[in-house]
Amino acid sequence: MNLACVVHQSGSETLKPTDKCSSYPAVRLYSLEDEPTNLDEMPLMMSEEGFENDESDYHTLPRARVNQRRRGLCWFLIGGWKILCGSCCDCLTRTCRRRKELKARTVWLGHPEKCEEKYPNNGFKNQKYNFFTFVPGVLYQQFKFFLNLYFLVVACSQFLPALKIGYLYTYWAPLGFVLAVTMVREAVDEVRRYQRDKEMNSQLYSKLTVRGKVQVTSSDIQVGDLIIVEKNQRIPADMIFLRTSEKAGSCFIRTDQLDGETDWKLKVAVVCTQRLPALGDLFSINAYVYAQKPQLDIHSFEGNFTREDSDPQIHESLNIENTLWASTVVASGTVIGVVIYTGKETRSVLNTSSPKNKVGLLDLELNRLTKALFLAQVVLAVVMVALQGFVGPWFRNLFRFIVLFSYIIPISLRVNLDMGKSAYGWMIMKDENIPGTVVRTSTIPEELGRLVYLLTDKTGTLTQNEMIFKRLHLGTVSYGTDTMDEIQSHILQSYAQVSDPPPPSRRGSPRVRKSVSSRIHEAVKAIALCHNVTPVYESRGVNGETESAAAEADQDFSDDNRTYQASSPDEVALVQWTESVGLTLVNRDLTSLQLKTPAGQILTYYILQIFPFTSESKRMGIIIREETSGEITFYMKGADVAMASIVQYNDWLEEECGNMAREGLRTLVVAKKSLSEEQYTDFENRYNQAKLSIHDRAMKVSAVVESLERELELLCLTGVEDQLQADVRPTLELLRNAGIKIWMLTGDKLETATCIAKSSHLVSRSQDIHVFRPVSNRGEAHLELNAFRRKHDCALVISGDSLEVCLRYYEHEFVELACQCPAVVCCRCSPTQKAQIVHLLKQHTDNRTCAIGDGGNDVSMIQAADCGIGIEGKEGKQASLAADFSITQFKHIGRLLMVHGRNSYKRSAALGQFVMHRGMIISTMQAVFSSIFYFASVPLYQGFLMVGYSTIYTMFPVFSLVLDQDVKPEMALLYPELYKDLTKGRSLSFKTFLIWVLISIYQGGILMYGALLLFESEFVHVVAISFTALILTELLMVALNIRTWHWLMVLAEFLSLGCYVASLAFLNEYFGIGRVSFGAFLDLAFITTPAFLWKVTAMTVISCLPLYIIKYLKRKFSPPSYSKLSS
Repeated sequence: MNLACVVHQSGSETLKPTDKCSSYPAVRLYSLEDEPTNLDEMPLMMSEEGFENDESDYHTLPRARVNQRRRGLCWFLIGGWKILCGSCCDCLTRTCRRRKELKARTVWLGHPEKCEEKYPNNGFKNQKYNFFTFVPGVLYQQFKFFLNLYFLVVACSQFLPALKIGYLYTYWAPLGFVLAVTMVREAVDEVRRYQRDKEMNSQLYSKLTVRGKVQVTSSDIQVGDLIIVEKNQRIPADMIFLRTSEKAGSCFIRTDQLDGETDWKLKVAVVCTQRLPALGDLFSINAYVYAQKPQLDIHSFEGNFTREDSDPQIHESLNIENTLWASTVVASGTVIGVVIYTGKETRSVLNTSSPKNKVGLLDLELNRLTKALFLAQVVLAVVMVALQGFVGPWFRNLFRFIVLFSYIIPISLRVNLDMGKSAYGWMIMKDENIPGTVVRTSTIPEELGRLVYLLTDKTGTLTQNEMIFKRLHLGTVSYGTDTMDEIQSHILQSYAQVSDPPPPSRRGSPRVRKSVSSRIHEAVKAIALCHNVTPVYESRGVNGETESAAAEADQDFSDDNRTYQASSPDEVALVQWTESVGLTLVNRDLTSLQLKTPAGQILTYYILQIFPFTSESKRMGIIIREETSGEITFYMKGADVAMASIVQYNDWLEEECGNMAREGLRTLVVAKKSLSEEQYTDFENRYNQAKLSIHDRAMKVSAVVESLERELELLCLTGVEDQLQADVRPTLELLRNAGIKIWMLTGDKLETATCIAKSSHLVSRSQDIHVFRPVSNRGEAHLELNAFRRKHDCALVISGDSLEVCLRYYEHEFVELACQCPAVVCCRCSPTQKAQIVHLLKQHTDNRTCAIGDGGNDVSMIQAADCGIGIEGKEGKQASLAADFSITQFKHIGRLLMVHGRNSYKRSAALGQFVMHRGMIISTMQAVFSSIFYFASVPLYQGFLMVGYSTIYTMFPVFSLVLDQDVKPEMALLYPELYKDLTKGRSLSFKTFLIWVLISIYQGGILMYGALLLFESEFVHVVAISFTALILTELLMVALNIRTWHWLMVLAEFLSLGCYVASLAFLNEYFGIGRVSFGAFLDLAFITTPAFLWKVTAMTVISCLPLYIIKYLKRKFSPPSYSKLSS
């Protein structure tokens, strides 16, 4: 039955029912008319999302709706009750776990007793447990894992006489050791957290009361308290900034512990309280703050300040600039604030969440193998009982066999792996070739050796994030680095004409030059005024005085000790450039800023309004009034996509933006608009009214500002270069040769991203690039994907908007096509889209992903990836703190992956399989022993032998595998192709595991049958002979698997052998040197006789020599890649 009918006809593009399919009334189908290209060239699956029946999309009726109608009553009877029960359970859970609802609040200054309700205590508590919950909590966290719970059940079974196999400590000692190590580690961490919490909660602050200042601890601070915070002191709670010792009414705070950004933030005091004559007057006024409910967003705040005892009442809107968030540090002056949020309602605590524990692929693979061993253990026990004929209490015997074979799953596996991971982390941080590298997640170092996709940010990751001004374009003329002296001469001439009378017009002087000079003057002045940069002087801390006298300016505003603080390195680069051409920003406060001309004259401009940059608007603006002329000017700068629609018509902006982007420059469009006094007054009234709104304030304020952003005069286009980091090109080449596919995700424009991709050799010069055309609906996406699939071995460049459309309709198809590309560049990406791409790669491929970035916008991508790497960059430490691994330069990722990642994976794979082999071989011996002696469920080794076997006798040599390496680090970096083999997981697979199983069965059988054949009618010798041969075999097997010897490995071998020999004198009851379980006695001299020695030696050689021969032949005739390089 043909259920898909698509008819191509001429006419309008509408969807109609097809006549051909009218015979199938159950399904209503549609045809597409007037399709320019055959869409069936590529049968793309249609996503369920976004299926609406309109004329703008190319799709059929949703399959989900058809299927839902088909199910009908049958569907409800079968599955509807599940939804009903699930809803009831969810409702019951929400009722039981109902949290206190967060509400907006009114806070009276200095009167905590007037609070409407009880707010949380301000004490910080990062502890997981208390005195009573520590032991139960730690035990729960341990026994929720299958391995530990399994061994707990086995150990508890020994309390039952019918299931008891040997001594209790045989099973409880290993489990107790694991739990003790875990508890000690947790206790140490808990004590450290308690000490840190106690230190923070005990910090003293000055609290302003009616009686004056009193000392109060941080934990005792309440909502409504007036708290004084000194310079370099941590802010204890979320507060509204009321007063400061700085005369400018503003201060700087450091927020690196809150958002990771290293630049200082300028905060503004409430005007009403800042103007009060004295500090104590805060208690003489009747005022309150209305604050919105506690929220996660640290970059926004809405509130109002109201003073009721004035006539008329004073209402002042509050925003993010009036807030002092907890965990930030005062960088200048002394501040006084009223507490509005405390404890768990502060922004810092609300944004502190335990990140999702990442589980490495190797751990998942080992977990699967462990479950397979458990299944094998149960099958082996069933076989033993079946061979008994299910006689007698066979069910009890079944459980006894399960307990006997419990060592097939080694309890020390997790301990050994955890210790190995800690060792890998220590090696990484001690590597002198990658200084400053920090391992923040010690549980996934092996992930560094399994990566297939590397998703990287551009700015600050591949580039240095050090902006250098390169280009100024005025529309008709462009100035580069080699012609900046012309701009400097124009500026010098312009400001010379301000003080001197204009010279008489000379004949032949072109008017074009005067026009260009005037435009340069306007452009440079706009760049020098439109920003959020503040000059900071080392001798004065942060500038506070705003004197305009030239003499004082020369004294205080010296160029030697001036630096610039801003939230964006682009703005600093622009202000530094205006300084280089003669127009210097020397001072700034809340109400004004001052520029110094080439002649040394100080020009003052009053700041009327500032519209900060946001990621949504992609622009910032400022309204200033010139002191001398009183002219009001609205300056604005921003991205070309945001500015193109609000500037006057021009025919050059789009073209020049593309040209600069192709040169790898970051562009900003600068414009202005002159305002009359009446225009500004009208705007100010509407703007202030919108800021006082309680509901939808942001939307109302944005609407008022947009009314001003019309028909702006385009002044110039700037180009700033962000240079590549050191050794980016060879590092990317190294990663590409290692089989890692690199995707660059950036918020920059398409042309800039493409240029950086080429200059960094992310895309080779000879490689074709497919630029995905902008698409807005399903049909366009379908056609573009058809065009893209015809190209082979070409890099893909796509914008965030087009990516969103493709993922909405053709998620699977797009990911499948993109994964075939050697490189992918996604431009104009939001932080959410970056994380979404990571999730898509994890969902649609079985490969491991790694994300690397340096900014706060990369945190979501880093946390979503299987392995996150952060770079401590100029945008702050937020990405570094949120990452699993932190590096200082991008080039370090090569050694981190090729050397440490590769070694960590191969070492852990060898260690895990060897530990499992250690358990399988002794279980094989037990199985042979039981089968020979009439399937008796009697243990072969008891007591300390079993405990010592997995600890002092073999633990150190086995753990020494974490020091092994197949090739030298220099060789691993020289031949990155070695890394490609790891992505296939051949070091730890069911094939390698099966080989170890066969080795264990072979060696266990040889040792047990050999001991039984050689015990010479005295059974008491079998334990001594077989166990000694077992220890020697394990030590030899470690030696056979080591590829590069280390002196610690040799020491571990001889130390373990020495411990075993020394213990023989103390274990006479186990080896028959005294009374044994069979009632026989033996002379101590037996273990020193030649017969004992040759029997043990023979069994050991027979168990190991064939394996060595096979390994030698394989290495000779089919050597692995690393051995070829070693030879």
